[in-house]
Amino acid sequence: MENHKPLTLLGNKTEYTYQYNPEILETFPNKYPERDFFVKFNAPEFTALCPITGQPDFATLYISYVPDQKMVESKSLKLYLFSFRNHGSFHEEVVNIICDDLVKLLDPRYLEVWGKFLPRGGISIDPYVNYGKKGTKWEKIAWERLSRHDLFPEKVDNR
Repeated sequence: MENHKPLTLLGNKTEYTYQYNPEILETFPNKYPERDFFVKFNAPEFTALCPITGQPDFATLYISYVPDQKMVESKSLKLYLFSFRNHGSFHEEVVNIICDDLVKLLDPRYLEVWGKFLPRGGISIDPYVNYGKKGTKWEKIAWERLSRHDLFPEKVDNR
């Protein structure tokens, strides 16, 4: 297994960054690389800015992945997500940026990001993106999950 840098954030005073910064993300070795398993993060207080109006957009983000050799450290993920606070991006762009950053960082077997944004102007936007490692069963699973992603949309009455 490759060498990992030591974790620098966990257990130390939290310093928040107010500008998008993927360099915050840290990893640790997966102790079970022989096994497929999901890790799911729920971030109900995600905030980014509309790139046109500068107004805040609020969402719950769901990030799920099947690790390979590396796993993301949760405090670094929290600080990374916080770094979007003053970042201007459309909802669809946000989930794609997060997916790309985590794929680059982790080289996971599978990863998905689903943003459930609160409505603005009477409409909510819930973008979903996923990734399956090329040449593996997870590439096919990613396509199957994407193609069936929202066959049974939820009743939206709680936002």
